[in-house]
Amino acid sequence: MSSVLASVDQRTQLAGHNRLEILMFYLSGEQKFGLNVFKIREVIQCPPLTQVPQSHPVVRGIARLRGHTMPIMDLSLAIGQPPLAATEEAYVIVTEFNRSVQGFLVNGVDRIVNMNWEQILPPPKGTGREHYLTAVTEVEGDLIEIVDVEKILSEVVGTNTEVSDEIAQAAQQKEMQDQPFILVADDSMVARNQIKRTLDQIGIQCELVNDGRQALDTLVGWAEETPERLQSLSMVISDVEMPEMDGYTLTARIREDERLKHLYVLLHTSLSGVFNEAMVERVGADEFIAKFKPDLLASAVLKQVEAGSDAA
Repeated sequence: MSSVLASVDQRTQLAGHNRLEILMFYLSGEQKFGLNVFKIREVIQCPPLTQVPQSHPVVRGIARLRGHTMPIMDLSLAIGQPPLAATEEAYVIVTEFNRSVQGFLVNGVDRIVNMNWEQILPPPKGTGREHYLTAVTEVEGDLIEIVDVEKILSEVVGTNTEVSDEIAQAAQQKEMQDQPFILVADDSMVARNQIKRTLDQIGIQCELVNDGRQALDTLVGWAEETPERLQSLSMVISDVEMPEMDGYTLTARIREDERLKHLYVLLHTSLSGVFNEAMVERVGADEFIAKFKPDLLASAVLKQVEAGSDAA
């Protein structure tokens, strides 16, 4: 099964063209779920698991694989469905994102499909706030639910959102000519809240949108109707994986627009891999930071805000 993920170099060519590949898999029923291939290291038959006393209920055990000891989480149980019964017959999707490696236990793996981000849509309105979907799409008439594994990891492992006292104090000491603000684009509610929490601690206001399409529409709207709002914008912080328009494409569209091309764009993503640095340069982004380190994000924001204030 791991051979299905062998052509990594070929898949990185999708980035920047608003395309992605989705690995489709099953949990306890016939419903198909999906996960971006860029988050996946490999797919393996479930290895023997070592039980950990008093671990989170979602963690079925730990496993040693290629030099990494990692938690193996029951993805079905994590999203509120019945736990998978027989782990020895299940598969593990080994993922790398948010600076960590972990495995997700699934019942079966279907195949990989190549898609356009425009085909990836936000979860339907009315699904509430407690769901574990980051997006949905359709493949050959079947509805595919894209799982918000960042939310699951945050609930199981936890995420530090506190800025250090040193950086918070440094932010208080900075004298800004104008009140800076930032546009943040991220499809994950968990990630948006994390970013906002970080910016609040350093006294930076922000406007939050759910994807690259909304971000571009917002920027174009400011350029056409309230250019003073655009002029006071310190930077754009964008996720890479987003429905309808990804962060790479958003950055490229910003650079193509004469009214927007001067904007400072920071790509802030859970994706890992060396291709990110090359893609930052390719699409014209100014900086890339892997999620989620509040001090690292806060420092990058303060540096750019200060640079913008000095330039003004």
